[in-house]
Amino acid sequence: MSAQILQFLRELQENNNRPWFQENKARFDSLRNEFIHIVQELIDRISVFDPEIAGLEAKDCLFRIYRDIRFSPNKLPYKTYMGAYMALGGKNSLRSGYYLHMEPGNSFLSGGVWQPESKLLKMLRKDIYDQMDEFVAILEDPGFKATFPELEGERLKRMPAGYPSDFSHSEYLLHKDFCVTAAVLDSFFDDENWIENAVTAYKKLVPFHQFLNYTVDEFLGKV
Repeated sequence: MSAQILQFLRELQENNNRPWFQENKARFDSLRNEFIHIVQELIDRISVFDPEIAGLEAKDCLFRIYRDIRFSPNKLPYKTYMGAYMALGGKNSLRSGYYLHMEPGNSFLSGGVWQPESKLLKMLRKDIYDQMDEFVAILEDPGFKATFPELEGERLKRMPAGYPSDFSHSEYLLHKDFCVTAAVLDSFFDDENWIENAVTAYKKLVPFHQFLNYTVDEFLGKV
């Protein structure tokens, strides 16, 4: 069924318009339901080693396929991917969580905190600075790095105020997002064991999540 999801999305890339989508709406609804089942299976398997997401419902993790075009120069009405963010609280959670992105030619597994609001960003940056050795050890762990090679996301052009410009790991303090990504080929989903393979990759994110979510909990007043 994963192959059918990708095939639908390929066709959507070529026919990103309302008439085509309406003609294929029943097909989309069926495939979306299948994606929900996939995400639920991922949640159930991940919760074995991350009990925080036990009981999370897949439907609360899925992003809409409809694009918000009100303030965008790109007026194509539909996203050409299916995505789900698996974290306590669902897709709008502030917490570091597990993300699945299925898009022909651009699929990936990811985790971390993306686009935190200003106060949370400053807190994350401060805690990373204060615990840099621990943070670097997580990112540089050979098993982690083999799957998630580097910290990604938007970056500042210069060091934020209050931090020394000659700091040995200044590159991490430039980040405005704290995410890591494992790109996968379309063929990744052809393997009958792809969900198990994805869970194996996601398991490596646990120390990364724990580090970031300690700060998120402080931000939310839970520590």
